[in-house]
Amino acid sequence: MAITRLNHAVLYVRDVARTVAFYRDVLGFAIKHEIPNGVGAFLQAPDSTNDHDIAFFGIGAAAGDSQAGRATVGLYHLAWEVQTLDDLDDYQHRLAEAGALVGASDHGTTKSLYAHDPDGIEFEVVWIIPAHLLDEAAVTAGRRGILPLDIAKEKARYGGATRGGLGISIPLGVSV
Repeated sequence: MAITRLNHAVLYVRDVARTVAFYRDVLGFAIKHEIPNGVGAFLQAPDSTNDHDIAFFGIGAAAGDSQAGRATVGLYHLAWEVQTLDDLDDYQHRLAEAGALVGASDHGTTKSLYAHDPDGIEFEVVWIIPAHLLDEAAVTAGRRGILPLDIAKEKARYGGATRGGLGISIPLGVSV
């Protein structure tokens, strides 16, 4: 038997209510369970079938910023996959309006937005080129380095409603 995917992540945050509001209002997560008095909360991504995808536990306003990647080892970011480039475009606007968007990159085979949550914890929102549309040009572009993301150009190339990740992150032909 093998590990098949990441089921959920748990993060320590300063203020659970503030973080939950961000993930709910900006990213569309649903609250599945809350531990009273701001102790913790469990949230599910909009199209997820997991019990929860992320949980938060509050450690108070005096908590210092994460030093991961600057002075300590630790997590760099989590990546949330979206179904279409239209979805990615929508999230780009939502994140910008919230003042959370910090970058947008074309990695060749993936198209990514980068943002910070209220505690400065970085996350990525990504659309993955489906296997049947993956060509050498996309693979080669990713090997050359990170390029600026032009979502309008990508939508013209792949279609705004094209389901991403098929045959890559979403197995084809799986049945139960």
